[in-house]
Amino acid sequence: MLTPPALWNAINLGLYLHWAAPSTAGAVSIAIARFFAEDAIAAVPLLLVWGWLRRAHDGRVVLLQATAAALLALGVNQLIGLVFFEPRPFAVGLGPALLAHAPDSGFPSDHVTLIAAVATTLLLSPTWRRTGLLLTALGVAVAWARVDLGVHWPLDMAGALLVGGLVALVLQRARHVLIAPWLPPLLRLYRWLFARGIRRGWAQF
Repeated sequence: MLTPPALWNAINLGLYLHWAAPSTAGAVSIAIARFFAEDAIAAVPLLLVWGWLRRAHDGRVVLLQATAAALLALGVNQLIGLVFFEPRPFAVGLGPALLAHAPDSGFPSDHVTLIAAVATTLLLSPTWRRTGLLLTALGVAVAWARVDLGVHWPLDMAGALLVGGLVALVLQRARHVLIAPWLPPLLRLYRWLFARGIRRGWAQF
């Protein structure tokens, strides 16, 4: 009977061998995977900024909550990394990574944790549910790409989904205490900066 660590490793290895790109992978498929593994994460901060500029009070509360969930979830990842080190596939000799990466702990994936935290927060809001679904689809693509390129194990993605989702759910329950009080001062700061920016812009003409 396998011990829990051995079972963990067996599941990770079995899924990885079916998932990761073969050595004969073409340049186009590798380029697509690299786009999702490295560049697609930029959609998250862009979405949050765009939403903040376009939405009214209620919509901004959700965006503030999503931002807090992402930051808190990434902090939880750092704590996990201090007590549990999971070497990445390329660090244990499973071929070279097709994406340059430091040999630090891969569990859980920071990329997918961030997306999962934001996507879960948006899915919990009727106003943002469609956007949350799109972000969830992006998260699936990012998870596929980072395993495909050999920088993560499949269970790194499961851990990221768990951390991001749980943090988002906790903040959802506590949003009136932990999130809503921060919105008025942030709005005042935003309006001050926005007005100052307009004044400076006019002064140049």
